[in-house]
Amino acid sequence: MGTQLEQKKKSKKWLWIIIAIVLVLVIAGGVLGGIFGSRAAKNNKSGSNNTGGGNSAAGTGTGVATKTAGSANGAVIPTATDANGNPLYPTTTGSAKIAAPTVIASSALSCGSDPYQFSNPASLTVRAEHPLLFAPKYKWDCLPKQIAADSYMASWNATIFANATKFYDMAPTQYVEDGGLSGSGVLDVAREVQLRIKHWGYAYKISNDTKWVDRAWLELQTAAGNSTTGQSFGTAPDNWNTQHFLDVGEFTAAFGLGYDWFYDAWTQDQRTAIMWSIINLGLRYGILAHQGNAAYSWWTKVNGNWNCVCNGGLTIGALAIANEDPTGVAAQLLSLAVPNANANCAMAPSPDGTWSETPNYWYFGTTGHAQMAAALLSATGSTQNLLDGNPGMKLSGLYHMYVTGQQGMFNYGDTGPNKYVATANGMMFYGAQYNIPMYTLFQRDRGDAPEPMSMLYYDPQVSGQFWDGLALDHHFDNTTDGWGSMRSTWTDTQGSYIAMKAGALLGHQAHGDLDAGTFVLDALGQRWAGELGNGNYLADGYFSSELQNSQRWLYYRKRTEGQNTLVMGGQNQNVNAVPTTEFGSSGEQQDGLVYKPANASTAFMTADLSTAYNGTSVKRGIRFLNGRRQVLLQDEVTVPAAGVQWRMQTNATVALSSDKKSATLTLGGETLIARILSPAAATFDTAQAVRLASDPATPTDAASQDQPNPGVTVLTIAFPTGRQSVQVLFNPQWHDFNSNSYVTPPTVALDSWTVTSHE
Repeated sequence: MGTQLEQKKKSKKWLWIIIAIVLVLVIAGGVLGGIFGSRAAKNNKSGSNNTGGGNSAAGTGTGVATKTAGSANGAVIPTATDANGNPLYPTTTGSAKIAAPTVIASSALSCGSDPYQFSNPASLTVRAEHPLLFAPKYKWDCLPKQIAADSYMASWNATIFANATKFYDMAPTQYVEDGGLSGSGVLDVAREVQLRIKHWGYAYKISNDTKWVDRAWLELQTAAGNSTTGQSFGTAPDNWNTQHFLDVGEFTAAFGLGYDWFYDAWTQDQRTAIMWSIINLGLRYGILAHQGNAAYSWWTKVNGNWNCVCNGGLTIGALAIANEDPTGVAAQLLSLAVPNANANCAMAPSPDGTWSETPNYWYFGTTGHAQMAAALLSATGSTQNLLDGNPGMKLSGLYHMYVTGQQGMFNYGDTGPNKYVATANGMMFYGAQYNIPMYTLFQRDRGDAPEPMSMLYYDPQVSGQFWDGLALDHHFDNTTDGWGSMRSTWTDTQGSYIAMKAGALLGHQAHGDLDAGTFVLDALGQRWAGELGNGNYLADGYFSSELQNSQRWLYYRKRTEGQNTLVMGGQNQNVNAVPTTEFGSSGEQQDGLVYKPANASTAFMTADLSTAYNGTSVKRGIRFLNGRRQVLLQDEVTVPAAGVQWRMQTNATVALSSDKKSATLTLGGETLIARILSPAAATFDTAQAVRLASDPATPTDAASQDQPNPGVTVLTIAFPTGRQSVQVLFNPQWHDFNSNSYVTPPTVALDSWTVTSHE
């Protein structure tokens, strides 16, 4: 890899689907956005809370969609969101107007243009007034009008005030290290401080109630190491922990927001104190990193979430104090961070939009990127090319949409630490800036939508349905990340979804797995084939490199056997693999809320995985059959004497037939039957989700032991030697099907697969 790789967060227990995005979500019927509470640092849980509003001057309501005003007028309103934050849409359109995504100008919903005149937006000269981050004064002045006129914004506003109130009653955030300062540091601490400051800052700007000012000051005093109650907060002068520089970035962002959004309420002494904290605990270390004068400079040279979060946080802090800074440090930091982010952070997506790390790290990266771009836009009049330097960034929202399945994300690779402030609301910023209202419409119904940034990014002039005219399938064909996404519908979480990846195994910031050919399968509201997610981030060598001999590949969840693919001779795949992929689709675009594809509707992806198996011929294909109600997985392999094992990780209970040619999977009260169609000698078996007996040992320390995978069964097939074509047919037991409804497909070589080859 050539760069020092980061130490990260201790792993949570395995997850098939993405945990609720900011905090655990409580969504009642008819709620436009989720009500969420404070997450405890290590367990993703939140305390109980209510839907009551705060002291908004515009009136907060209850968070329930009792009206369909503004952008909600004519919209298909979700009845709730599921455990993954996905919207649950009704089965009838009612009075909704089905139309393609668009923006319809409305003076009642628009804030108009920024009255401030920038003399030279390209110069990084900062707006000479506060507030200047994300929303200038004219935008804050306009928000009450928008809240009163738009049901989405009214609902989110109520949720934000409810959470601000909940955070208000909590003691200042404790400085709790996770795996030591050089391990995962105090990243959770920094993000919780930022989460609180955002909510209190928003509440103050809307209500003008100074109780939010007082509580924010207590939090900032404490997080600067200046608690008046004796609470310890790190060791000066490195309180914000340069050993894990993400922490510095997130703390600096929190203090920048606090300085700017409360600017008119602070005394001069308070402003000065916050400014010096930003300079001495954040920006000076950022300059050293950019100058290459520190051991922690490595993040300035990599694409991905670290560069986005660190540069984004430092930039927010620097912009906030730029006009009052007597040292010139803020201006110097901006001159370094902006070009560095353009060269690195903005290059994180592939040309097709796929995030270079993993689907979950897209959240961290795009939150950092969107906040940095949005802050620069409001403070300097320009995004400073952050949106335009890489065409793939414009497509990263499309990547997020297609990597989101019916039962959570296609969550390959590491799923990351607690998200706190990392949401998908950058989709709303991208939707507005790129003029792609589909992004905004997709995100506004998600469980993580209600938080302060969405209020500042959202354009309530959007109209239509995100899914109207949207293709069911998409091939992301860049060889670095090649993968395909296929589904039966965008609006019914009971529908089917398959996705398979077969990209390169290098270039993912040591967040990927050895997983060429892995896939997920959703149907009947269940995930039948899933991903295991993180290993233990504190395990020895977990982030050492992506090289073949990396200790990362010792751990079950990262090894090839921990994926839904083929294991040859008990060995890991070759990290230098560069698979090639092909894709086909009948091309349906959803045109109704309740959408049922025709029987001929299909999509498929094939991949040549031979380079992953040191040149042994291996091809894999997956496709929909029978109106996207059945799934065929086919492997064509030259099986060596060492053997090949087909593996699929499932949460289902598995019962094998007496001849072991079929497996009945039950999960969540639903059933799926898997059948081996060929070869005749192949049979199913089951195994525990644990390392193979032949695997090399992991280090002996406690953190380096494989995590248990409770409730997970591995469905397996041992391939006979010789050239084999192994076909597995997955038949979800649809409630409107009977035994005669299912089809048995013909045998077609993968190289001959077409859209019509299996009719």
